[in-house]
Amino acid sequence: MELIFKELQKLGFSQYECKAYVGLLKHSSITGYEISKRSGVPRSMIYEVLGKLLDKGAVYIVPSEPVTYAPLPAKELIARMRATFEQSFDYLENNLAALESEQEVDVIHRISGDSHVLTEMNDLIERGREEIWLSVWSPQIPPIEEMVLRSVNNGVSVSSILFGAPNTSLGFTTHHDYVSPEVAEERTNGRLTIVVRDNEEVMIANFSSSTPGWAIKTQDPALVLVATEYIRHDIILAELIQEIGEQKVETLWRNNAELFHVVTGKRFK
Repeated sequence: MELIFKELQKLGFSQYECKAYVGLLKHSSITGYEISKRSGVPRSMIYEVLGKLLDKGAVYIVPSEPVTYAPLPAKELIARMRATFEQSFDYLENNLAALESEQEVDVIHRISGDSHVLTEMNDLIERGREEIWLSVWSPQIPPIEEMVLRSVNNGVSVSSILFGAPNTSLGFTTHHDYVSPEVAEERTNGRLTIVVRDNEEVMIANFSSSTPGWAIKTQDPALVLVATEYIRHDIILAELIQEIGEQKVETLWRNNAELFHVVTGKRFK
């Protein structure tokens, strides 16, 4: 029941309105006193609450002596509220955009928290119309996989390099196998994740097991270019290493002090 109340509250019902309406769904038609008794809404508040439900069209009065109340059937209420919200969204979509001042492309938006970052990643992918570039680690793949596959099915070109997900493909996919995930994660203090949309917008994120994820999102052309080139180079390097052999590449950088520093961020001891 608490989950039902929570969802109704998202649609503008107060807690007492939720209790009164649900109480009426279970027992109707009944008086205000009976609604208060059955729902737990205080008697001192019940008629104010019923008045608000009447304004919402969620209940109606049954002419009787004494006056009783009945609920609008649940399916009708949901359909009516859905239609109302859709009308509001349509109006706001058309009119709010007209009020927006032109944004500077170099504005950087900062996002904090794993769930918020993943939501923004999905939004960025969904808005892709021509091409998407991805550099993603295995823990972040499941939350975005459906949206990526939908983009692919819609004809969007998706190119990805994946860390630690050997059996997964997201569009044209290359797997980053030439440096262990542990080495890469230690160097960047987390799982560096990048999404680029249509060569117009980029999100650069970092996820960690010890701290909340964070990201920046921007349309700054310089950062979009750098992020895209970063992914392009990672992809071509991964493909070349497949041809050369991982063992040769690892031997090369582990035995060269400068390359060791490039790969790990550390110096020979």
